[in-house]
Amino acid sequence: MNKILRVVSVGIVVLGCALGALSQADPKTENKLTASKSTGAAEKPINTVLPAAFVVSEEFVIGTGDVLAVNVWKETEVSRVVPVRSDGRISLPLVGELQAGGRTPKQLESEITTKLKDYVSEPEVTVIVQEIKSQKFNVLGMVMKPGSYVLTNPTTILDAIALAGGFRDFAKQKEVYVLRRTPDGKQARLPFNYKDVVKGHNSAQNIALQSNDTIVVP
Repeated sequence: MNKILRVVSVGIVVLGCALGALSQADPKTENKLTASKSTGAAEKPINTVLPAAFVVSEEFVIGTGDVLAVNVWKETEVSRVVPVRSDGRISLPLVGELQAGGRTPKQLESEITTKLKDYVSEPEVTVIVQEIKSQKFNVLGMVMKPGSYVLTNPTTILDAIALAGGFRDFAKQKEVYVLRRTPDGKQARLPFNYKDVVKGHNSAQNIALQSNDTIVVP
């Protein structure tokens, strides 16, 4: 009897396992499609910033290498951007050769206007200094920003030191000097005592700079 029960029990277990295997269904897999959206960034327009012309004083004297923009109202064929040649002259249509070096922009405007009257009715002329290469000064030594600076307006030694960012630590402020080329080709050394000048003494030392002057701060 016990043997019969064991056989029946084993049969039930085997049958249960078989039914369990048959009852298991294959899992369904869901395919998920990922839609990728291309986000094209709009191109930004390129901003072209043209360099502004120098703002020069009315007393500014044009020199060799300077670049001038000569504009004649409603006369694009005459308007030109021209460099001042080594002989100090420029060339323009209708007008021809002109002496620009040694003159102010206003003086040059006046001459161009006069010469154009034979070709243009009531010409309106403007001369703008776009680039200055003829008049510069240097600041060397113990300043924050040593280098070469454009001499566009009347500039004193104090102005130049301020443009150069002021003195560095341990600068010898009483021993500043300016190197200047004299008409005979020699080099003059002009002293500048900063301590005295800022106190109101020896103000005559605070001279106006000339083209190619070099300030030295020991």
